[in-house]
Amino acid sequence: MSTEHPTTSAPVTVSITRRVRPEHADQMTAWVRAGSALAERFPGFLGTGWVRPAESSDEWHMLYRFDGPDSLATWEASDERRWWLGAAQGLVEDYRKERLTGIEGWFDPPQEYVVEQLAGPGRPPRWKQAVMIWFAFFPLSLLTTVLVSSSAPELPTVLRVLVSTLVMTPIMTYLVLPFLTSRLEWWLQGQPAPWRGGDDEATGRSEAPPTR
Repeated sequence: MSTEHPTTSAPVTVSITRRVRPEHADQMTAWVRAGSALAERFPGFLGTGWVRPAESSDEWHMLYRFDGPDSLATWEASDERRWWLGAAQGLVEDYRKERLTGIEGWFDPPQEYVVEQLAGPGRPPRWKQAVMIWFAFFPLSLLTTVLVSSSAPELPTVLRVLVSTLVMTPIMTYLVLPFLTSRLEWWLQGQPAPWRGGDDEATGRSEAPPTR
């Protein structure tokens, strides 16, 4: 399958808590890896992994991420995923499922968990996350402050800040931050800019064999 897929909406992270008996950990690991190998062939796939509270735990917190609801729906309706889920009948029990979008995807799992990244890009460095949030927060905060101050200059400072934050929070969570994240995914993951291509294409140079 082609791996090219235009990003038109915010990425979606699905978190599923599954239970499996500790003595079946090897079978579970093989099953998880098989699902990862299938999912990464689908357009819009961004990564997957799993976390466990401890090696003896029967809980497996599994996550996978796609670049939007449409690509996620394609994977979830696929024959490949149906076969993969059927292969775990009698081994795995699902009991909780969440979908995270927007700013929720930035929060880390508890640090006492054991994490294995199976495929796809990892979490961006914290300084890049901070820069991204600042890029979203600064212009929106400035615009909201100016609008509130000009339209209701008599408001006390506390009420002015309250109104500003009530307006900014949903806009940042559902519009600004998802938009910036989808447009700057290449920078967050340390990849070349989309309009530059590879290093050789950007510089116009190519490797030439040595002359003798």
